[in-house]
Amino acid sequence: MLLKRNLKKQVTKHSIQIVFENDEFVAINKPAGMLSIPDRAQSEKSLKEFLIEKYGQIFTVHRLDKDTSGLIVFAKTEATHKFFSMLFEERKIEKYYLGVVLGMPATTSGLIDAPISEHPVIKGMMTIHRNGKPSSTGYEVLEAHKQFSLVSFQLHTGRTHQIRVHCKNWGHPLACDDMYGDGKPVLLSSFKKKFKLSKHDEEERPMISRLALHSYKLIFDDEHGTHHEISTEMPKEFRALMQQLSKI
Repeated sequence: MLLKRNLKKQVTKHSIQIVFENDEFVAINKPAGMLSIPDRAQSEKSLKEFLIEKYGQIFTVHRLDKDTSGLIVFAKTEATHKFFSMLFEERKIEKYYLGVVLGMPATTSGLIDAPISEHPVIKGMMTIHRNGKPSSTGYEVLEAHKQFSLVSFQLHTGRTHQIRVHCKNWGHPLACDDMYGDGKPVLLSSFKKKFKLSKHDEEERPMISRLALHSYKLIFDDEHGTHHEISTEMPKEFRALMQQLSKI
């Protein structure tokens, strides 16, 4: 009998939320700033290590960049790991992200189709190059404002930094992206004319200070043929920014 739960449960002091789990896999709402899996330097504790402590064994299915928040799936069994690996390899899992980008895109929806390869000089950075791997990202603008816009992205391929690279190439890099954008935090004072600092604050607190990218929905059929649409809410800082922009 499969144990099935749909819940939001705190599993560590780092506010990691279990969004869904059964006997075969677990879907986590990863906080921004946490590694998905251990890095080579073992510099800090990763999400996978927290899950190993909880479940005993866990298998990596895919990963999110450290500064990206949102849905990430880990398998609990070798068989499920093999199945999920096949889903990702054959692109049978739909992956959706929310991002806050700089500026107002000229079109409300479309497809960014541009090959991606490793940067020839800067280690760890990716770039658009005609000889790169085929890369495709669908987008839909959900809210458009002159300063920042909220966009839903669908990954049709899974290249490193794909959305970040494609946004830069699109002319609308992700907010707070220090590698592919200007890296500047989002400040209310940058667009609110009558902004006044609170008496209790010595300096302004950014509305968003981390990479403005969130994995919010995964759609797939599991190894038993059961259909899953797992989703998370929009990050509260994204929502707060859109609310402030709508008042202008």
